Amino acid sequence: MKKQNSPLILGTESVGKLLRQYAIPAIIAMTAASLYNMIDSVFIGHGVGSLAISGLAITFPLMNLAAAFGSLAGVGASTLVSVKLGQKDYAGANRVLGNVLIINIITGVLFTAVCLPFLDIILYFFGAGENTIGYAREYMSVILLGNVITHIYLGLNAILRSSGYPTMAMTATLTSVVLNCILNPIFIWIFDMGIKGAAWATIFSQSVSLVWQIVHFSKKSNLLHFQKGIFKLKLDLIKGIFSIGLSPFLMNICSSLIVILINRGLKEHSGDLAIGAYGIVNRVAMLFVMVVLGLNQGMQPIAGYNFGAKLYSRVTAVTRITIGYGVAVTTLGFVVCELFPGLISGLFTSDPEMIKESVYGLRIVFIVFPVVGFQAVASNFFLSIGMSKKAIFLSLTRQVLFLIPLLIILPRILGTIGVWVSMPVSDAIATGITSILLIRQLRKFKKENGNNFTETI
Repeated sequence: MKKQNSPLILGTESVGKLLRQYAIPAIIAMTAASLYNMIDSVFIGHGVGSLAISGLAITFPLMNLAAAFGSLAGVGASTLVSVKLGQKDYAGANRVLGNVLIINIITGVLFTAVCLPFLDIILYFFGAGENTIGYAREYMSVILLGNVITHIYLGLNAILRSSGYPTMAMTATLTSVVLNCILNPIFIWIFDMGIKGAAWATIFSQSVSLVWQIVHFSKKSNLLHFQKGIFKLKLDLIKGIFSIGLSPFLMNICSSLIVILINRGLKEHSGDLAIGAYGIVNRVAMLFVMVVLGLNQGMQPIAGYNFGAKLYSRVTAVTRITIGYGVAVTTLGFVVCELFPGLISGLFTSDPEMIKESVYGLRIVFIVFPVVGFQAVASNFFLSIGMSKKAIFLSLTRQVLFLIPLLIILPRILGTIGVWVSMPVSDAIATGITSILLIRQLRKFKKENGNNFTETI
């Protein structure tokens, strides 16, 4: 195996160099995926219509639910693989690979089987109206049919990254994104498939990348590869995967509920176009959040491996560096969206009312955006080292304890502005709590490992 692809260097190489090596491919992949989502919305907004953007926004809660079940297995398995590699338990890491494949197949199929027959009922509950239900139904019916492909693709990509192949994981994502961008206008306009064409482009492009991933894990020369005996579900592995994956699972579940509350609140106080405006704000915010998630993905195998190897100073070092980068990214998002909200909104639609609503939302939602970078990395720190209870607590703090109550109370008092204001207020409060827990944990590491943290940077 090539040295640069060996997971063993996670315990010896400079953490700064490792973070760049692992995070840059992940950032490129995540940013490309986010840009695709933005381009997808641009094509839909200008090629299908402004209400189609609202229809797309209606599907966000259901897509978050699908992502929740995917992350339950994928994120949990990738962290568990990193820890086992740090412990030199290579047989255990291979069993995780086999188990996560089976789990993703089962959850992917079951999710589609449960949701597809009741799709209209679900979408109406999520805030769809007579003007948007057709767009939402056409898009989501195709996404659900390909849900099992999405689950397997994302799960294997997470394992690919954790097992020492961050560049290959990036390439798999980029392949999917580039195909998406090529197929989107072809399916939407040339084949006249409308919003359904965008969905088919997504599934087809992910299928191509999935085939490539399967070929990689079929090679016996790789440390982690498909082999006899690893596909039998093991209760201890399932518990380990789900206990770690429970935090992002619950986070996505809460995200679904939050988007439902946002959509319903905006529909009640401002109408369908306001839902589309939130769809634009969400796409823009996710562009910067995806960069931070890319940093988190780069940090995860480094922190997980070194925690498993009890090299706590290296865990602390990579966490501090990642936080610095994360805050820089979200601060850039704050500056851009506060200075140029009209220009950004105009990329998605030419409807003046939707642009006006989007500008309003961007300026409010991004007002405390710099702290989001810190909060996201600090929460991921606990997830990366397998402290699932603290990760779950932090995930639920922002969304359940603060944002959901605010979304219920403030719109009744302030109307539309109450919906928008709820988001930055909950971000600010949750960041304070996260910082307390992070400082306490880093102090424990410092006590374990001594005072010199700079030598590993």
